[in-house]
Amino acid sequence: MIARLPAPAPLAAAYTDFLSALAASGFQGEIAPDHASRTVMATDNSIYQRLPQAAVFPKDSADVQRLAQLMGEARFQGVVLTPRGGGTGTNGQSLTDGIVVDLSRHLNRILEINAAEGWVRVQAGVVKDQLNAALRPHGLFFAPELSTSNRATIGGMINTDASGQGSVTYGKTRNHVLELDAYLIGGERVESRPVDSAELDALCARQDRTGAVYRCARDIAENQAALIEARFPKLNRCLTGYDLAHLVEPDGRFNLNSVLCGAEGSLAFIAEAKLNVLPIPKYSVLVNVRYASFMDALRDARALIELKPLSIETVDSKVLLLAMQDIVWHSVAEYFPEDVERPTLGINLVEFSGDDPEAVDARVQGFLEHLRQDVTVERLGHTLAIGRNAVTRVYTMRKRAVGLLGNVQGEIRPQPFVEDTAVPPERLADFIAEFRALLDGHNLQYGMFGHVDAGVLHVRPALDLKDPRQAALVRPISDQVAVLTQKYGGLLWGEHGKGVRSEYAPAFFGDLYPALQALKGAFDPHNQLNPGKIATPLASGAELLKVDGVTLRGELDRTLDERVWQSYGTAMHCNGNGACYNYDPDDAMCPSWKATRQRIHSPKGRASLIREWLRLQGQAGIDVLAPAPRGALNWLKALPQRWRNGRQAEADFSHEVYDAMAGCLACKSCAGQCPIKVNVPEFRSRFLELYHRRYLRPLRDYLIGSLEFSLPLFARAPGLYNAVMGATPIQRLFAERIGMVDSPLLSRFDLVPVMQQWQVQIATPERLLALSDEERAKTIVLVQDAFTRYFETPLTAAFLELAARLGQRVFLAPYRANGKPLQVQGFLGAFERTARRNAAGLASLAGFGVRLVGLDPAMTLVYRQEYPKVPGIARMPEVLLPQEWLLQVLPEEKQVVGDKVYRLLGHCTEKTNAPASVSQWQQVFERLGLGLKPESTGCCGMSGTYGHEARNLATSKVIYDQSWARALAVPAEQGEALATGYSCRSQVKRLDDRRLRHPLEAVLDAVRG
Repeated sequence: MIARLPAPAPLAAAYTDFLSALAASGFQGEIAPDHASRTVMATDNSIYQRLPQAAVFPKDSADVQRLAQLMGEARFQGVVLTPRGGGTGTNGQSLTDGIVVDLSRHLNRILEINAAEGWVRVQAGVVKDQLNAALRPHGLFFAPELSTSNRATIGGMINTDASGQGSVTYGKTRNHVLELDAYLIGGERVESRPVDSAELDALCARQDRTGAVYRCARDIAENQAALIEARFPKLNRCLTGYDLAHLVEPDGRFNLNSVLCGAEGSLAFIAEAKLNVLPIPKYSVLVNVRYASFMDALRDARALIELKPLSIETVDSKVLLLAMQDIVWHSVAEYFPEDVERPTLGINLVEFSGDDPEAVDARVQGFLEHLRQDVTVERLGHTLAIGRNAVTRVYTMRKRAVGLLGNVQGEIRPQPFVEDTAVPPERLADFIAEFRALLDGHNLQYGMFGHVDAGVLHVRPALDLKDPRQAALVRPISDQVAVLTQKYGGLLWGEHGKGVRSEYAPAFFGDLYPALQALKGAFDPHNQLNPGKIATPLASGAELLKVDGVTLRGELDRTLDERVWQSYGTAMHCNGNGACYNYDPDDAMCPSWKATRQRIHSPKGRASLIREWLRLQGQAGIDVLAPAPRGALNWLKALPQRWRNGRQAEADFSHEVYDAMAGCLACKSCAGQCPIKVNVPEFRSRFLELYHRRYLRPLRDYLIGSLEFSLPLFARAPGLYNAVMGATPIQRLFAERIGMVDSPLLSRFDLVPVMQQWQVQIATPERLLALSDEERAKTIVLVQDAFTRYFETPLTAAFLELAARLGQRVFLAPYRANGKPLQVQGFLGAFERTARRNAAGLASLAGFGVRLVGLDPAMTLVYRQEYPKVPGIARMPEVLLPQEWLLQVLPEEKQVVGDKVYRLLGHCTEKTNAPASVSQWQQVFERLGLGLKPESTGCCGMSGTYGHEARNLATSKVIYDQSWARALAVPAEQGEALATGYSCRSQVKRLDDRRLRHPLEAVLDAVRG
């Protein structure tokens, strides 16, 4: 039995008082001192972990001001706060042992778009891709490009002065900030924008904190000009944070935004921003140049820069090989042909863009001519990605590089702690040669990618930070790289902010560093805003954080039993890259996060919680890998104790973890889309099994788990079952007492006549043995699933007819439970027994050389993903998805596509775990002369029985409204909508009272003629 976990140490008294005062001040947002929220906020995408005292989520700017006002009170001078956006930083910028102020949950509105003047006003929590999606209809975009653009917030970009691909052309975030709406300690509001000398004099004359800030900044600009000129490098990336070099703009105006951008929240709370936006280039071409060595790619980049493309991105072989194993590869493989004899070990992605296609093409041709004539570097070849869609596909692969580097096999994985260097581009190749020699001297592997046109290359040394000897390398490698970057006239901090690596700031700035301290003191005299980062107030005596003075995640991870670590690897290897925070409602990744905006309801959050829970169970002396006593007798023996361990009777961190796991839809999009392949449904089911060793299960779990076994019995009297389940008193009873709503009714369609018409029999070894080899080659066995068999029997009938019309001999596999509901609910012993029985039965059928086909994607993929992990299943035969089978039996010739066009709304599990499925359906339709347009949709919100659970009903509806409701609201003339998933069709019927057909039914129409 698992241990009851004691509550963590109480908050420091000052923080308890502060949070109480905040609640009393009229704060409208959420205040979260619970251990789950603190745990999730303790990590970002860095190697560090710092447990905050609490997290708060301001509702609006007024809440931000309330926080700032309280911070200015003398009684709270010891309280520290750190603002947080997407939490994707690689340097620990938003980690704190104080209070995290998460601005992303509520402050995420686009306030105004002025297309005519080319600017927007947004709240700090708006995501970069969210903003660009809103700007796209106006032909505009916000230029700074990041690999994390689908989850990075504008506030986070401003606070790190973020930049990425294309910065040589477009500059950094600072170059596009027109105005900032910020709050100083004490609550003063500052509308920061460029001001002329008269306005500056008026601001400096104010006798408040605003006046002190402007006086200090002006004094530095006037009196330290020579030092600033000497210390600030002449680089595209210049410097992130406290950028004194740009306080005075070329036109003479004074701009405080130059120090606020990149300040990492250490000077003020930024609530809103007015941003410059640009016209989207109408035409783009990406030249993908391949090399036999990575150094060849770097050296070539120096010459390619002279041709002035929009950008040059570089990826090494390690990243490329990881991409080949990722969900993204099927969309870009055509641009990177494989050559076994001369493998590609480096690539340069060179973009040309503009509004005139002829002019862009002419530049591309000139570039290609250079490649043909220049022989200073050996190139293996090149391809062209033409047009914005093609270019975007390649860049999507490149963007995933950050996360993919965390998915190498084994415990030694690339770590981000010296990855953000920037040097003059012409010196980059020599710098990297020395960098590689440095790492080779420590016998380390590494991965590299970056922006060679800007002199930025992200180098991640591979370490296992659970190993104290390897963790000890963080200090010497950091020191050596800091010296190396200065040797080449560069920076340790190119674009990701300083964070914990701020300790190198005094040495870099030298005599200028006291000016940074003076500026910090004017804004934040008591060092309350993100202390330890960039600079400390002169008079405070406070110190900057040290790269080896902050707890590493590995330090906590190494306290786990190694067996546990290995067993729960999909959770343990989460590196915090935040791909699961994808804002896009039309992307399948983690619908529970999108609907709730609560980070505990994300793969990253759930992985953090299970990691902490396992660590605490280990501390309590519990072996979570010990086999559970299973069987009815043991269940009865443990029942009294579980009854006494009622949830209400025990405070236990396990309950917080349970609530996070209960919100998971088990859609497995994380398992398919996360670069690290964090598989929440897998460790969720294991947690539920362990949790319910101590705490009683609700009756709802038993009903769901037994559904596949009970349906064949109920189906003997479908009229009676439907009458009972449709009765209002029964529905009320199920909703209030059992926690189930909108239970589907059984189909009353009689399958027997259809089977007789198409001579369909139940598959048995005897019947299959009687077939000739030629007959078996044209024989299929439909593997029944409970949902399409008993709730959508007409669909099963349609499949049988279609197969027969295509000249196939059709059999039905004897009905057996698949076990997916058992697995989802954590009945792992029962699932394993069910899986072994079913696998044995299917193997006996497949042994005769016939094809097995499943109808529902979620159920069918269980045979590929969960069954092989079950002990005792030596060989699991392949069960094809319908489209995979159809491509095997339909003639390969494509027919001329007629006027009949359909729209495909794919099942999220299928799209993310069988990524070729959508294109396979398109090929099927093309062979029949039909058009099929895939719709970009997220999750429907049903996902098995999730949407039928009363506790999830509201969230299920939100998920549906975010994507599917919009996709189904389009005019009918755009094509009939088809859905591959049973749960998706069930959700549409429930919420829109509309029946969607399966693509098979449209195929059957075509085959019937």
